[in-house]
Amino acid sequence: MTERPVTVFGGTGFLGATLVRELVEAGRPVRLVARRPASPDWAEPGDPLEIIGADIRRDDQVAAALEGAGAVVNAVSLYVETRDLSFEAIHVEGAERLARLAREAGVTRLVQLSGIGTSSRSPSSYVRARARGEAAVLEAMPKAIIVRPSVLYGAQDAFLATLARLTRLPAIPLFGHGQTRLQPVHVVDVARALVHLTGGEAPRRRLFELGGDDVLRYREILALVMSHLHRERPLVPVPFLAWRTLALLASAWPDPPLTRDQVILMQHDNVVGDGVGTFSDLEIRPRALREALPACLPTA
Repeated sequence: MTERPVTVFGGTGFLGATLVRELVEAGRPVRLVARRPASPDWAEPGDPLEIIGADIRRDDQVAAALEGAGAVVNAVSLYVETRDLSFEAIHVEGAERLARLAREAGVTRLVQLSGIGTSSRSPSSYVRARARGEAAVLEAMPKAIIVRPSVLYGAQDAFLATLARLTRLPAIPLFGHGQTRLQPVHVVDVARALVHLTGGEAPRRRLFELGGDDVLRYREILALVMSHLHRERPLVPVPFLAWRTLALLASAWPDPPLTRDQVILMQHDNVVGDGVGTFSDLEIRPRALREALPACLPTA
């Protein structure tokens, strides 16, 4: 029998696009779904790749994209709200819609992407929406798999690129004293975990938290980036109150460089918790940031 495709909603995003490529390279049929879909530049004739345009806010479009799907991954993300897009519409209503329609379409495997630290009690509206989205998905499809990655990095990412730009400043401002612990995870490692979770037998665990092989404080990550780029800058502690004020001022910009939610997230450690599925359950050894940095961040 012909294998039914893995349908990736948000297939043009940083993680979604990486997952699509990993699935194709594994010989799995893939359906890339996005509001503004585009064929990847690496795609070749004969690749088991189908491209569909669909808006996760539209029942009819989501249902059409799910026809015949074997597994579904929701990698749709929104980090900054706009007049037309809200966290509620994407992370809660959209996630619930996708899970509900996937169940009605007979899909047997749904993976919902979220993030470490997701909590309904968070002061961050983004994080609370993620938590409500997880709950809505599980209500619609109780056997769905929730995957919470830590901070993603990789080639042409936003995380390392932002840190590299900071090293061009005369001094680098820290969030607080830079003591927040992070567990950066390579986007390819997460994508390979998702390839595993969308095929074969269903995993015993339904909640996975995926972090890299290094747990580093924010200031230690900056030190690694500076060393890699052969730059030395002083690190200057900046109180979180000052960051919240800056985020408030920046919120008036069309594309703010800093948001209140980002500041809130940097006030709490972002590491894998206890009692959850991890890379070890999938027999994957994630790479360490210090090992992967040369391939992710060119020095030229």
